[in-house]
Amino acid sequence: MTRINHLYIHVPFCKTICSYCDFCHRVYNKELVNKWLLQFELEIKNKCHDQYSTIYIGGGTPTCLSNDELEQLLSLIDEYSKNVIEYTIEVNPETIDVDKIKTLVKHKINRISMGVQSSDDELLKLMNRHHNFELVKEKIELLRSYGLNNISVDLMYSLPNQTMDMLKQSLFDIVSLDVPHISIYSLTIEENSVFGKKGFKSLDSDIEADMYEYINTYLTSNNYHQYEVSNYSKIGYESKHNLGYWNYDDFLGLSLAGSSKLGNHRYTNTYSFEEYFNDYNCKSEDLILTLDDMKFENIMMSLRTIYGLNINEFNNKYNCDLILDYHRGISNSNIYIENGFLKCKNLEILNNVLLDFMN
Repeated sequence: MTRINHLYIHVPFCKTICSYCDFCHRVYNKELVNKWLLQFELEIKNKCHDQYSTIYIGGGTPTCLSNDELEQLLSLIDEYSKNVIEYTIEVNPETIDVDKIKTLVKHKINRISMGVQSSDDELLKLMNRHHNFELVKEKIELLRSYGLNNISVDLMYSLPNQTMDMLKQSLFDIVSLDVPHISIYSLTIEENSVFGKKGFKSLDSDIEADMYEYINTYLTSNNYHQYEVSNYSKIGYESKHNLGYWNYDDFLGLSLAGSSKLGNHRYTNTYSFEEYFNDYNCKSEDLILTLDDMKFENIMMSLRTIYGLNINEFNNKYNCDLILDYHRGISNSNIYIENGFLKCKNLEILNNVLLDFMN
């Protein structure tokens, strides 16, 4: 059996529901959490057989769990984290405290992903976020005081009512935190989110493009390098877990809505608590990928990064000739080859470039 290096665990609970969110979650309920932990214990013991290089605990909001529940969850993972290089957990400013930080350190978590989204109080209220920027600064300093310095923060743009001046201020504030990693996300209004149900509309596409361009210019001028379409870091702080996805490595996802790719098998666990409690193997999506599917997905994921696609590795992996098989895509003016790697000149227009790689 091929060794799997990357493990993702989804915690499907939040203290409150953000207006933009359409992920798999429920508002925290102690009885439901206890039932979920019991089922998760069965799942992890039956599905995990490796020591993982990277582990990522996302959600939802993992730190909405009580400290005892967080301890119980991390104890279940300990057996599989002995050789972990990067161990990430998502936190919100209002749900992380000293006791929980001590628990994270005890279980050797070494990377934090914090949902900040904006420093503008009005936008935070609109998103139903329950922190302000002063709390963000306070909690980041608290994390650092316990040695948790590898911190990533999320920034959202193209929000309803957001102006370019609002974005510029949020960028200035976030860069002032001097964290080593920043992830950016343009708002997509999902039908089942609060924004979707209330009829909010996305900003004009030209404004969104201007915002993306400004973000890219501002972050790169402040010593953050763009190593992937939506991710910027200081040198050496790129997310190893996410690079696993973009390198098209195999990965295992546990709990509700956890996604996995094992060889040519890609699947997503059920979003239903009822189905999950009845059978943790229940799936919402279950696909067997063709060779062409895997080749295209590999190209698509690798071209998202500045590192690109290793041509020789690709040819050996799929017993093919990338240059010959995808000559139409490679002839695109935004595609170039450098030192044996296929790369995209302008990551902002990658989706358009990929159309030429579709057979």
